[in-house]
Formats: sequence, structure tokens, C-alpha cells
Amino acid sequence: MGRAKQSTKRRSPGLTQLGIFAKYWQRGAVKTRLAATFGADQAAEVYREFLTTEVERLAGLANRQVLAVSPASTVSAFREVFPDGWQIEPQCEGDLGARMEHYFSSALAADADRVVLLGSDSPSVPVAYVEQAFASLESNDAVLGPTADGGYYLIGIRGRVPPIFTGVAWSTSQVWEQTVTRLQAANLTFAELPDWYDVDDAADLQRLRHDLVQQGADDAHLQALSARLVTILGE
Repeated sequence: MGRAKQSTKRRSPGLTQLGIFAKYWQRGAVKTRLAATFGADQAAEVYREFLTTEVERLAGLANRQVLAVSPASTVSAFREVFPDGWQIEPQCEGDLGARMEHYFSSALAADADRVVLLGSDSPSVPVAYVEQAFASLESNDAVLGPTADGGYYLIGIRGRVPPIFTGVAWSTSQVWEQTVTRLQAANLTFAELPDWYDVDDAADLQRLRHDLVQQGADDAHLQALSARLVTILGE
């Protein structure tokens, strides 16, 4: 795995776009690994709270904010729940790579200059990391936020879509290495954010609930999430 290459070229920042990939919180369709421990109803409630918290915490970080949702038939349901400051758009069909490539292509076609995308599994990601991602794109072609399982919790690009979304073994420990290899082969510069984590299983959830005690001291949204998790799951 290579380390981030640094670019000396800087330019004036243009329109920024922040996106979150989101699924509809239908019982049995989200957080299946959590459901194995806590039940499908609780897992769906937990997922909805994660998404709500992430939307609230990251609001205002970009000129344009997009919830890219799945399935497409739930767009109206999302619009009933989430604030007017977020555009609700359906994800396209295809694997994760195809859907991300479409998201970035659409954003750039709509005149965005620096575009950042997260999933909906990291409700406690530090806001400063997302701000750092946008700042990094002022002097790099891409930015990645690594996870310990070999993937990434955040990806951002500027200018054009790099060749990093096809031929990747999604949902495996190879995602980070394969993505970095493709960036290097295309001679593109990239920045690396601090590590963070997705909440996928019971162990991740335990870590999150512990971290919320620390982070929540300065974040009312995380305090509220901690309280809602107690309501849903108990102590």
C-alpha cells in the first residue's frame, strides 16, 4: 500500500457537495449483522437513528448536500423525514462501485468542484475530518478516510471521476489497497484522513456507545443518539 502523495499545486475552491449514501430503514433490509444480535426491528430503528444523526451533524459543511437513497421508490419517504437543506436523489442500479461512480459523475456534471461522499454507518465521525476532506481537495485529486477492515468511510474527489470504481472487490479487506493502487496508476494525488470506523456488528456498536460518552460531552446530537440507543436497546 502506498502513502498519500502530496501535490504542490493549489487552486481557488469552487462549489462543494457533500453526499451520504442511505438505505430505507425497512425491517430486515438494513443492519443485518446487528439484527442477528438485537433483532430486525431494533436494528432498523438503530439504522434510522444513525442516519438522522449523521444528517444533523454534517449539515452546513458544503454548498450542496445530497442524500443518495435506495431503493429509488423510497425517495418520497425520505423527503417526508429529512430537512429541506438536503436534496434527495435515488441511487442508480448496480454494485457499489457503479453507484458511487454515478454519484460523482452527476455531481461534477452539476458543476460541483469538490465532492465528498460518506456512507450512513459512521454517525460519530468527527466533523473536523469531513472539513479536512474538503480542505485536502484544494490541493489533491482525491481524499480517502481509511477503516481498520481495509475499506474506507469517506471518499472525495475533485475535477473528474478517477478510474477507481470498477474491478474492486467491494465489501472485502482489499478495497483500500485496490483503490490506492488505481489512484497511483492514474498518477493522481490523494490525501489520507485519520482512521475511523463503520458500525456493522455488535462489537462496533459497543465501541460506538463507549465513544458517545466521550464525544457527546461537546456534541448535543451525539448525546441525543446515546439516549435513543438506550431507549431502543437498553443499557
